[in-house]
Amino acid sequence: MTRLHTLQVTEATGDLAGIFSNIKKAVGMVPNAYATIGSQSPDALLALLSMDQTIGKGTLTKAEIETIKLVVSEIAGCDYCVAAHTMIGKMAGLSLDVTKQIRLGVPSGDAKRDALVTFVRKIQFSVGTLAAEDLAEFLSAGFTQKQVVEISFVISAITFTNLVNRINDTVLDFPAVA
Repeated sequence: MTRLHTLQVTEATGDLAGIFSNIKKAVGMVPNAYATIGSQSPDALLALLSMDQTIGKGTLTKAEIETIKLVVSEIAGCDYCVAAHTMIGKMAGLSLDVTKQIRLGVPSGDAKRDALVTFVRKIQFSVGTLAAEDLAEFLSAGFTQKQVVEISFVISAITFTNLVNRINDTVLDFPAVA
């Protein structure tokens, strides 16, 4: 049972109905997380959708974006986002075994992806300024400074949805992940 009032998609009116309609056209459904956010703040939902569009225009691959979202969501304990991004990760070319390795922070056999997982985990588990050595090691794995900023942007977007879903206890509308 969710904690925040969430409109049924068919109950939405005005601008929110248009936003939900656009989401449904794009992905075939309005995920419960988006319905919750939109029900409470259509502007926040529009900002999130804009962030996701901007993220998609960057230099990170879809698989790298989903890797970041899986790492952050697993650490945050957001079962909703873990389920959603496991499925989306599969569509981005990540096998179920790889998504599990990403979530657990164990090597996947892909050195660049493993460097990304390690870097995001260090960011998520650390406080204060990240060690210069950690950044240098990450850059030496083939990532750019621009991608460091893009990774930070992805982390900020997924952190928002993690927080809303954890507060709300959003009902899964994606296959649960063990």
